[in-house]
Amino acid sequence: MSDKRTDKYGAFTDTPLGKILVKNLGLPNPTRLDRWSEGAPLVDGTVLVGGSGRLVESLPGLLDTLGIASTAVKPDEQKLKGLVFDATGLTASADLVALRDFFTPVLRSLAPCARVVVVGTPPEQVTGGERVAQRALEGFTRSLGKEIGKGSTVQLVYVADGAEGALASTLAFLLSPKSAYVSGQVVRIGAHGDTSTRLPTVDAVTPLAGKVALVTGASRGIGEQIARVLHRDGATVVGVDVPQAASELQALMKELDGDWLTLDITGKDAAQRIAHHLKEKHGGVDVVVHNAGITRDKKLANMDDARWESVIAVNLTAPEKITRELLDNGLVHDLGSIIGVASIAGIAGNVGQTNYAASKAGVIGLVDSLADAMTNGITINAVAPGFIITQMTAAVPFATREVGQRLNAMAQGGLPVDVAETIAWYADPRSSLVNGNVVRVCGQMMLGA
Repeated sequence: MSDKRTDKYGAFTDTPLGKILVKNLGLPNPTRLDRWSEGAPLVDGTVLVGGSGRLVESLPGLLDTLGIASTAVKPDEQKLKGLVFDATGLTASADLVALRDFFTPVLRSLAPCARVVVVGTPPEQVTGGERVAQRALEGFTRSLGKEIGKGSTVQLVYVADGAEGALASTLAFLLSPKSAYVSGQVVRIGAHGDTSTRLPTVDAVTPLAGKVALVTGASRGIGEQIARVLHRDGATVVGVDVPQAASELQALMKELDGDWLTLDITGKDAAQRIAHHLKEKHGGVDVVVHNAGITRDKKLANMDDARWESVIAVNLTAPEKITRELLDNGLVHDLGSIIGVASIAGIAGNVGQTNYAASKAGVIGLVDSLADAMTNGITINAVAPGFIITQMTAAVPFATREVGQRLNAMAQGGLPVDVAETIAWYADPRSSLVNGNVVRVCGQMMLGA
C-alpha cells in the first residue's frame, strides 16, 4: 500500500505550488513509499529474473513458492515491480559487463517503489579474479541504490556455497514493501555458522507462531512497533521496560495478549531476573530484541561521568549481560534469534554523541564477537536505524530535523515499522542462516554509510 506522508515537507511537495518549486529549484522530491499491510501480496507485480550462476535456474521456482510472479523476458508494456540478478557466475572483472547488459535496458521499465536484488558469492569464500568480481558487486549496488529513485531500493545478497536453500525469507523481505526504508545494503547468508542447518517449514503469514519474543524498551516508539509486528507474525511478546513506563507497557501487552516485566535493565540482577521470568513462565525464549536505549548528548569536552556511564550501561553493557545470561543458561531455543538495535551513529559518528556512538558501535561488536560462536541454529544480527520519525525526533529543532530527513537516497525519514519489519525478518525461523549481519534501516544515507 502507498504510505501517508511522514512529514510536512513531503506533504508540501504534493501541492501545486510545491510541485512547481521542486521542479524549478531542484528541491528534494520524496516518493510516497509503499509499506506492507496485512492481507496484501508480498509483491504487487512481476519480477524479472536474469543472470548466470548457481542460483538462476532455481530462482523462478523459489519466487513462485513465495507467491511472487516472475519472468525471464521483459514484458513489452508492463511495468516491473522487481529485478533479481544472479551474479554468482561472474568470475572475472571483464564479466561485470553483464550487470550493464541486464540492468540498463530495463531500469526505465520499473514501477515506483520497485525492488532490485543482486545475488552473489561471499568474496571471502573465493579467490583470484572471482573474488575481485564478487567484491565489485558492492560498489555497483550501493551506487545504483543512489541512482534508482522513485522510492525503489537496491540490495546485494551474498549466498555462501551450500546455503542456497536459505534464500526464501530474505527474498520475501527484500522484494516486498516490508523493506521500504532499507536500501544499499549487503546481506550475507551462510557466512557464519553451519550451512547444513535444516530450516523449518513455517506458516508464511505467522512464521513466529508458538514462539516467545523478548523486547526491551517495548512501551513506546520503535519498541512498541517491534512488539506489534512480532505479535502480528504470531509471537507471544514479553515486553520489558522501566517501572516509570509500567502503565503504557501493561496496556500494550494486554492488547497484544503478551506478558511484561518492569525493571531497569542496568540493575545488578536485571539479567538474572529476566532469565528467571522467561524460564518459569515461558520455558525459554526464541527471539531476543535489545531495543532499549537512551541518549545523553554532549560534546566530549563537556561530557560528565553520568552522561557517559548511563548511555554505555543501557545501550551496551545491559544487552551484553542479558545475552550472556540467556545463552549460558540454555534459554534461547534452537533456531532462536538475538537482535541488537544499533544506530547509524555507531557507523558514521555524530557530533555530540561520542557516548551514544560508542555504545551503538559496541552493539555491532557484540554481533561480530558472537556470530561464529552460535550453535543450534541460533543467530545474532543487528539493525542500524538512521533518521526514524518518533516522538524523540519530533523534539529536534525544525531545521536540524528537516536536514536529517533529506540526507538519504529517499529524501525522507523512516518510520518505526521499518525497523520492526527488518527485525521480524531476522526473527523468522527461515532466516537461520542469516547470521552476523548489520543492516542499516536508513533510506541509504548519503554520507558515512
